[in-house]
Amino acid sequence: MNKSMTGAAVCLLVLAAIPLDGQQPKVHVLKPTPKTVTWGYYDPESKPVLKIKSGDTVEVQTLLAGTPERLRDAFLPVEEIEPALIAVVNEVKDKGPAGHILTGPIFIEGTEPGDTLEVRVKEVKLAINYGFTGFVARRGFLPEDFDRTRTRIIRLDEKRMVGYFGKGIEIPLRPFFGCMGVAPPPSAGRVSSGPPGVHAGNLDNTELVAGTTLFIPVHVPGALFSVGDGHAAQGNGEVCLTAIETSLKGTLQFVVRKDLKLRWPRAETPTHYIVMGLDKDLTKATKLAVREAVDFLVTHKELSPDEAYMLTSLAVDFSITQLVDGTLGVHGMIPKGLFRKK
Repeated sequence: MNKSMTGAAVCLLVLAAIPLDGQQPKVHVLKPTPKTVTWGYYDPESKPVLKIKSGDTVEVQTLLAGTPERLRDAFLPVEEIEPALIAVVNEVKDKGPAGHILTGPIFIEGTEPGDTLEVRVKEVKLAINYGFTGFVARRGFLPEDFDRTRTRIIRLDEKRMVGYFGKGIEIPLRPFFGCMGVAPPPSAGRVSSGPPGVHAGNLDNTELVAGTTLFIPVHVPGALFSVGDGHAAQGNGEVCLTAIETSLKGTLQFVVRKDLKLRWPRAETPTHYIVMGLDKDLTKATKLAVREAVDFLVTHKELSPDEAYMLTSLAVDFSITQLVDGTLGVHGMIPKGLFRKK
């Protein structure tokens, strides 16, 4: 959906969601168990836990990125710890270096390297009534300032959609999945789910709430999509290393895009197109995001490179996505309101 939403484009998107065999799209349910999750990595050799067709929808549930021990240390009553989390922690032995428990991977039939996987985020809901936040000694964006470890339980009010941080402090909730990604290129092998990359993964992009769409370049047959790292709320930067980490339920629809070729993940909200830049150096990440904005405007809005560069300077807002995962993120917000409907 990196083109203006003309009637013809809408028609094409509707057709794209219908499998080639003519069958109606199906709805699948995927819950986290020791056999349906991967812990801390994306891997082109992973075995899929679910196979679906383009256009199908998956009602998926994810577990928070934390252990029962950390929750107990923060004085969460033992009876409130999810049985699924306890089972995964006790039974999953193959763990990567990061702490994300990812539901998947999902194999989308007909997807080949060079395609784009369109992930439509239909719904994101809280799965439990609490989350946690905190920092680890000498981690986060200010490791030199904090040589201790702290964890805090934050109660979540789904009716009012706020989190209770402390006396007189309520945080508006905008739940989203911090990790949505596909398998990396085979040459990369297994990669940590900590740093994001060309496979998307741990983007920690607060804009990817219900009603948005993520576009990810595909690197292996079937894409092998995994999701997790549920956040009830997060500030851009995620400076202490965590958001409000919680378990979520989501409804995701997957569409294989043969017509769209991307080098980096992109996204779309009802009001903006989103470009992204990822690099260990913040300046390089920003340059990449700016170049992605220029490329988008040239390719999809028929501007010259000179015009696109100037328009980017005048109307595109660039923000730090996250600062704490090794690979830093910057995203640019291109307002749809700039472009009159033809």
